[in-house]
Amino acid sequence: MNNRSSVGPVPRPGVDPSDRDIADTADVFGLLSDPGRLRLLIALRSGEQNVGRLAALSGLSDSATSHALRLLRAHRVVDVRRVGRMAIYRLADLHVSEFLDTALAHAEHTELIHPERGRG
Repeated sequence: MNNRSSVGPVPRPGVDPSDRDIADTADVFGLLSDPGRLRLLIALRSGEQNVGRLAALSGLSDSATSHALRLLRAHRVVDVRRVGRMAIYRLADLHVSEFLDTALAHAEHTELIHPERGRG
């Protein structure tokens, strides 16, 4: 994983993000709402992986993995490098890794509330 950032500056407290920043952030949240794509990103927290390895780790088919990675790459959540014909993927930057860590930590200490059936 590289440490370069493909995102703009971190918004300062009290400074409202632009409408475009809000829309882009909503798109990223939408991408992360899919458990398969989230598993791919979690697998990439430990370092670079090829499509076959990511498919095995995530339980997705090679085709579904490639499609998910294309979406994540288009939204600058992952980067790819080529070694011959093989594509090697990694998280795009430190922000993605930190975001995943924070989201997972939050999930570990909160109880999901399902409105249709109460707590749990």
